[in-house]
Amino acid sequence: MYIGNNWLQRYYMATQTGNIQKLLRYLREVMAKPGRVQERLDRIVRYIAVNMESDVCSVYVIQDDGSLELYATEGLNKSAVHTTRLQKGEGLVGLAAQKAEPLAVSDAPRHPAFSYKPETGEDPFQSLLAVPLLRSGHVLGVLVIQSREPRDYRDEEIEEMQITAMVLAEILNSSELQSLAPKGTKVGLERPLHICGVGLSPGIGIGQVVLHEPHIVVKDIVAKNPEAEAKRLEKAISEVRSSVDRLLDNGEIEVGSEHQEILETFRMFVHDPGWLRRVREAVFSGLTAEAAVQRVQSDFRARLTRQNDPTMRDRIHDLEDMARRVLHHLVGNDLQSYRGPLPKNAIVVARSLGPAALLDYDRKRLSGLVLEEGGATSHIAVVAKALGIPVVSEATNVSTAVEAGQPIIIDGAAGDVHIRPKEDVRASYVQKKQLLAEQQKKYRAQRLVPSISRDGAAVSLYLNAGLPLDLSQVEETGAEGIGLFRTELLFLLAERLPSTEEQQKFYEQAFSILGDKPITFRTLDIGGDKMLPYLPMAEEENPALGWRALRIGLDRPGILRAQIRALLRAARGRALNILLPLAAHFEEIHQARAIVEREKSYLARHGAVLPETIRFGVMLEVPSLLFQLKELCRIVDFISVGSNDLFQFLFAADRSNPKVAHRYDTLSAAMVRALKCISDTAAAYKVPVTVCGEMAGKPLELMALLGLGFRSFSMAPLAIGPAKETVLRVNIGELKTLVDGYLKRCENRSLRTLLEAYAAKNAVTV
Repeated sequence: MYIGNNWLQRYYMATQTGNIQKLLRYLREVMAKPGRVQERLDRIVRYIAVNMESDVCSVYVIQDDGSLELYATEGLNKSAVHTTRLQKGEGLVGLAAQKAEPLAVSDAPRHPAFSYKPETGEDPFQSLLAVPLLRSGHVLGVLVIQSREPRDYRDEEIEEMQITAMVLAEILNSSELQSLAPKGTKVGLERPLHICGVGLSPGIGIGQVVLHEPHIVVKDIVAKNPEAEAKRLEKAISEVRSSVDRLLDNGEIEVGSEHQEILETFRMFVHDPGWLRRVREAVFSGLTAEAAVQRVQSDFRARLTRQNDPTMRDRIHDLEDMARRVLHHLVGNDLQSYRGPLPKNAIVVARSLGPAALLDYDRKRLSGLVLEEGGATSHIAVVAKALGIPVVSEATNVSTAVEAGQPIIIDGAAGDVHIRPKEDVRASYVQKKQLLAEQQKKYRAQRLVPSISRDGAAVSLYLNAGLPLDLSQVEETGAEGIGLFRTELLFLLAERLPSTEEQQKFYEQAFSILGDKPITFRTLDIGGDKMLPYLPMAEEENPALGWRALRIGLDRPGILRAQIRALLRAARGRALNILLPLAAHFEEIHQARAIVEREKSYLARHGAVLPETIRFGVMLEVPSLLFQLKELCRIVDFISVGSNDLFQFLFAADRSNPKVAHRYDTLSAAMVRALKCISDTAAAYKVPVTVCGEMAGKPLELMALLGLGFRSFSMAPLAIGPAKETVLRVNIGELKTLVDGYLKRCENRSLRTLLEAYAAKNAVTV
């Protein structure tokens, strides 16, 4: 709702206490004039000092090592320019940069953080106001004013300095400023940045940034008519509010759904009085509506990212979304993701991304993916591994730290992201990528070599898959077949519930590509962190333990029946392996088998060609089945150990929660004993058992599993080569002795230490 001309006029007059409008116009003129950048900086600090009635005005710029260098000054010794440096957090200037907040001090020399630099000649000056130069929430430098007399800076003066700092930040971000930096160093948003995230898919990606949601570039910063800008701002805010209200009130969003909660939260933020007040004040201080939104959002982002409270940091995304929507309304653009052709060696940077959006990108030009959100078991990770794309997630605020086209390197195994890397860092990763390529070449060369250990034990290696594009890698890796086909990926990529005919065609394609190699289809495993947008589901307190996987199939039998019918039709004359996910007790297994028998009888009555054989298996991932193993082995044809969920449920540790996901060891005594129980019981009843999930694809964990008696594994395509290399180098009899000794001694420490020693002795790469 527009706030009224009278209010605007009163507010506009109230903000004219100072020369901020005049100052901003001057800055705009200086920026537009040709000439050396040092001369322009000198003129700017001189003018700011006069305008702010201060004896000193200085600009410090952050270098690539994190230090602050004096780049221009009016009032301090000129000889100190490009000579004086403050380290990270040093002095009052360093403190303002570290906190990303203004720092006003009436008696600077007495402040405990004061750092004296004699070469500057700042002895006579008492008061100090330091304001960080922010762009996209990142500190590029610090703008400082000082006076001889003690001075309490008013809120209006601090606000004026912040507005000035935003405009100045644009100058600092220009390529011209780079000419003043020491040779071999970078400044502004050109300086290198290292972000530590979580690796989701291994591999090295070296390329250039492609923003999934391109930034809006604000070119006009200084307003010509603040009142007109205020009207534009209010109109844009009103449009954003109306669009959210329409979504919530038109009845299309299910009451109580997660989608409704997200929109309700967003509506709360778009009415946030603190954010709106700051933006309006920025407009009336002389910025355009777009620049005001960016200025305030950059300030909020800088403050919230430095908060220790995770709840406060989580507000960043809500505020980012709100600012982005308001900006799109201001510039008249629709909210959309990247639409242009991909450059060669593109690395997509996004806050979050779904598997369907990833598949829209040209695989031949995609070298990596960096996300702010997404866990190791999310479906974007599954699809990326299938495509062989390196992925790093939980890279905090990466989407605001980069610009499109900038150089970037990611390490999908270590979780490292290097933005605008130095040449030595780039050279190191080029070498590392070459070594990985040589390693993969070696793995491809031995893809037809049987997986047999040094003491002659045969081991079966299968692939995890979920899309037809995965299946070609069976031949490329030398895998024996598909040990786990995730049928839910078809559902996750569809815009509506796939029909029986669409599913049948999908499964027929999988059978056709595999030929006579075996394939195991897991029935629909959705719920928890895998939500279908067209299948409304009520919000749950703990979705990982809630309505998901087989439970949905049994409660919505129409969905499960359609899938079973499609599988039976697609497998005509072939062997069909059906795997049930998240079974917790026998009644669920019997109900599912009854559905299979009912569909089988229906198709037989209508003359359909049935599968040659039907094998019925269960995904062992719920600990309740550990205490019913003997009975389980009597009613199933095979078992697949879902190591991811079994580990999660065994330790009550949400695998998508970074605070607890790495707290427990997969090779701890409890997990090892549980796996030993499964292996021994399955062997006693001659029931084939395969280990799926992350464990099977890691060399140390694989050695433990071999020692426990497992001989069949299913894993991601990139894990097949290292797994076969591990099998070829170990003596399984020795591993069995090692593991048996560990269990016999009832050790409480992890088995990992013993296996690391064994790996080092036998030249096994871990």
